[in-house]
Amino acid sequence: MKVGIIGSGGREHSICFALSKSKNIKQIYCFPGNAGTSQIAENISINIEDFKKLKNFIISNKIDLVIVGPEKPLVNGIVDYLEKYNIKVFGPNKIASQLEGSKIFTKNLCEKYQIPTAKFGIFENIKEAMHFTNNANYPLVIKADGLASGKGVYICEKKSDSRMAVKEIFNGKFGVANNLLVEEFLVGEEMSYFVVTDGKTIKKFGTAQDHKRVLEGDLGKNTGGMGAYSPSRLINNELEKKIIEKIIEPTIRGLKDIGTIYKGFLYVGLMIVKGDPYLIEYNVRMGDPECQTILPKLKSSLLNIFLSCCERKLDQCAIEWIDKKSLCIVVCSNGYPDTFKKNLLIKNIEKIKLNPDEYLYHASTTRINGEVFSRGGRVLNFVCVSKDFLKARKKIFDLINQLAWKDGFYRRDIGYKVID
Repeated sequence: MKVGIIGSGGREHSICFALSKSKNIKQIYCFPGNAGTSQIAENISINIEDFKKLKNFIISNKIDLVIVGPEKPLVNGIVDYLEKYNIKVFGPNKIASQLEGSKIFTKNLCEKYQIPTAKFGIFENIKEAMHFTNNANYPLVIKADGLASGKGVYICEKKSDSRMAVKEIFNGKFGVANNLLVEEFLVGEEMSYFVVTDGKTIKKFGTAQDHKRVLEGDLGKNTGGMGAYSPSRLINNELEKKIIEKIIEPTIRGLKDIGTIYKGFLYVGLMIVKGDPYLIEYNVRMGDPECQTILPKLKSSLLNIFLSCCERKLDQCAIEWIDKKSLCIVVCSNGYPDTFKKNLLIKNIEKIKLNPDEYLYHASTTRINGEVFSRGGRVLNFVCVSKDFLKARKKIFDLINQLAWKDGFYRRDIGYKVID
């Protein structure tokens, strides 16, 4: 069969790599893909926001299954659009994607279905928001309502922080803002929990801990993710039961009540407070770099999981895992997440020798005349699967040393809570 993958990051490269091992797939297309996917698939230069061009290519090339990697096309309704033409698509529809597309949609769902989450307020203009934050207890959290590439969240320690956050959001830093969300600050430890569902059956798809801050010690600005490890040190049977029964099941039920089903990956961003889970946010796709961290541990066929979801037969699909730990470190362009140069040569990348259980996923890269160049902030993902987190991290350091890319940097403390 033929498969298409929409997206160009490390998440999509890791999905492409996992699917490339299937004997049932004869061709993979990536829209638009990156330098890594070009080695195992055919990259197609189509704007992923041009649904019509994508649809025409999919139909004319008789692609059997399409996997949507990033959130923006999901929120904009690509699944609904392609399904109108009887194209099989893995990913949630436009309504279900509002779980990520609108934080306020999710908060209202939490309120209605008594899903544990931080207390919150919704404000429609600068004046209202400023009045509230001037009289609030600190710290507090201010969030842009819509998509913000993981960067529209402000942890405000004092009034001046909240004033800046409110102004930046309403002045359009993350697009047109009709409102914003202010939340209480929960004291606990974050965890990412993943499931895959066809709308009837929910199956767990691993846990991870992402490192969002750019500097070691979890300091500095938020990024799209500097690295991750899996599994989370917090997970246990009792906590998992609470997450499923108190958070995920009521959410899927709530979507059914408004006439829709959820099909695809669901990323549950949690704060664990004294052993109890609180929902921070939903993402309607696999995380990045969490996907790169989790997929190498998957023993079952990823293709079968995708097809089972699309055919609403997930209950018949077994999902098995390798009993090992996984760690991912992201190599970024110098200056990220602020100003950084693009189109920089990464000359030693072809010399890197990967052992079994070692992976190199490309993110923002392109291939020109056989050479690999950077084209964004987060450039490469190095992953190692091991019985031990410390060994995994040391092996990744060896790989990054082989790369010797003077135009990049990385955090050396990824996984410090489970290592140090």
